[in-house]
Amino acid sequence: MSIPTLSNTAARSLFLHRNGLAEAPTGPAKGADLAALIDRIGFVQVDSIRTVARAHDMILWSRRHSYRPENLKLLLEKDRLLFEHWTHDASILPVHLFPHWQHRFARATDLLQENWKRWFRDGYEDQFDTVLRRIKAEGPLTCSDVGQDEARSKGGWWDWHPSKTALEWLWRTGVLSIAGRDGFQKIYDLTERVIPDPHLGPRPSEAAHLDWACRSALGQLGFATSGELAAYWAAVTPTEARQWCADALARGEVVEVAVTNADGSLRRSFAFPQAVDEAQALAPPVPRLRILSPFDPALRDRARAERLFGFHYRIEVFVPEAKRAYGYYVFPVMEGDRIIGRLDAKAFRDEDCLRVRAFWPEPGVAMGKARTARLETALDRLARFADCGRVEYAPDWLRLG
Repeated sequence: MSIPTLSNTAARSLFLHRNGLAEAPTGPAKGADLAALIDRIGFVQVDSIRTVARAHDMILWSRRHSYRPENLKLLLEKDRLLFEHWTHDASILPVHLFPHWQHRFARATDLLQENWKRWFRDGYEDQFDTVLRRIKAEGPLTCSDVGQDEARSKGGWWDWHPSKTALEWLWRTGVLSIAGRDGFQKIYDLTERVIPDPHLGPRPSEAAHLDWACRSALGQLGFATSGELAAYWAAVTPTEARQWCADALARGEVVEVAVTNADGSLRRSFAFPQAVDEAQALAPPVPRLRILSPFDPALRDRARAERLFGFHYRIEVFVPEAKRAYGYYVFPVMEGDRIIGRLDAKAFRDEDCLRVRAFWPEPGVAMGKARTARLETALDRLARFADCGRVEYAPDWLRLG
């Protein structure tokens, strides 16, 4: 029995519409409007690197050019419409999802118990009660506020002192929550003082949690394999997602579709019954050129992005400089529904300058005068967002060879 086929053009269109990248990046980006945007795209990944702007800020700016970082800070720290925790990585999420994270907290307790004794220095378990007593008595604390008498790390990024490890354990298991950030340093407080009461309610059943995780992921992605559903929130196992797909297929709640990849091959996926018709009826994404974060929700699944857009991307932060193919932190550049290249740029705020080292067009992308002008306009916008008054180009910045 044949199954419906989704063309590559229709698949890209559906996926980009679900991710807020199909319309022009205009409109309000604060308060309830910003919260609705984050709810629409599911989550915003947090990353500390700030060569131009931090990942979470660039993700939102690429969808709404009126966005400013202080608007997100208000939603997180004052309005409490969002919270910060893990999906596949550290992320900012709508607070109404918090009850589902209670399943993650329960799993984390067992996982951390098994692994952290091997990964971290001894003594952190002895700090649980001490840290909690201090937070209850003194209010929110950062890792700089605890462990002043403990030996400091000399062993690298993950060699935390015991009190820092205790804070992270208590956060990952749900006892503490992130009340805000000082710069990029987390501020921890008791969860019941951070998460509004309506969202502290009962933990959903295992069945309800599984159904939410798979159903919501499929809604966000438009079409997906069971593995992609499991990976979206990192909330259920691949085996659980496979069983959910089989059961939903048997009930007629999802259908199988053949999604056409960028290279013309087909990949069998699941979708809601209306997805194919919806994809074919959607207006094409606007032909706007925009600079994306490497951690954009549309691209963070590198294998899916490669299949759908024909765009092979690997971040080279941890690659020795001499071995990098492109650069330390390179930004994908999208035009309409096509990824046209990658950009190496860095903001030097003390010099009021965004420096562009290189732009590499993707194979088959011609950089005529009109497209180059659109790229330069996008770079002017990016400079303003990064609080830089001008753009400075390296002599050989346009790498056409």
